[in-house]
Amino acid sequence: MKERSIQKQSAKLAARYLVSSGEGFRLRDFDPADTAHFKSKQHAGELLESGIEQLRHLQEKLYAANSWSLLIILQAMDAGGKDGVISHVMSGVNPQGCEVHAFKVPSAEELSHDFLWRAHAHTPERGRIGIFNRSYYEDVLVVRVHPELLRSVRIPKKMLTNDIWVERYKDINAFERLLAQSGVVTLKFFLHLSKKEQRKRFLERLDDAKKHWKFSANDLKERAYWKAYQKAYEEM
Repeated sequence: MKERSIQKQSAKLAARYLVSSGEGFRLRDFDPADTAHFKSKQHAGELLESGIEQLRHLQEKLYAANSWSLLIILQAMDAGGKDGVISHVMSGVNPQGCEVHAFKVPSAEELSHDFLWRAHAHTPERGRIGIFNRSYYEDVLVVRVHPELLRSVRIPKKMLTNDIWVERYKDINAFERLLAQSGVVTLKFFLHLSKKEQRKRFLERLDDAKKHWKFSANDLKERAYWKAYQKAYEEM
């Protein structure tokens, strides 16, 4: 009964933020400070602990079946909390059946292939969970906000048209369709925060010596493109 109750609460929470269609979608329609139905951090923490236990149980079933696999994609603006989600929500998962991959600036080898190549190489094996900290969506986000980055990819000039982003959306849809047909269930999460909250978190990183490693001067530069990133997220 307890498991069913957790599933019901989790499903209700997920439905609240589920985006089933991009038509008419606007980030400003969603309050980044929304705390859902939780009355306190303690209340949220209790459901989290129960959810972690259930996740551990479901992972065992996934591994034993050795048929399906799960891919979790986390996207967010800088300081959005991707690392925190991985360390807290996935804390109860058996690390032998889970792999986390963070997508950094593409290497020379990765730039020599199509933009989906490096992601495909890290999709989870059957029976396992894969977590992408950022993902192939960076190529329709960062690269779209900074189109000059396309020069480093050495794409044939005739392919560099105004339709390149629409074509990449199609490529991503086709790629995710391939994964689905192969038994990979893909769950995508966007961690929404305001520009004001981002500034607060950046300052906390500067004030806390333990968090200095998370801070980058480039993060501050990217704040100047906030509106461009919001638009790119809405259109993808």
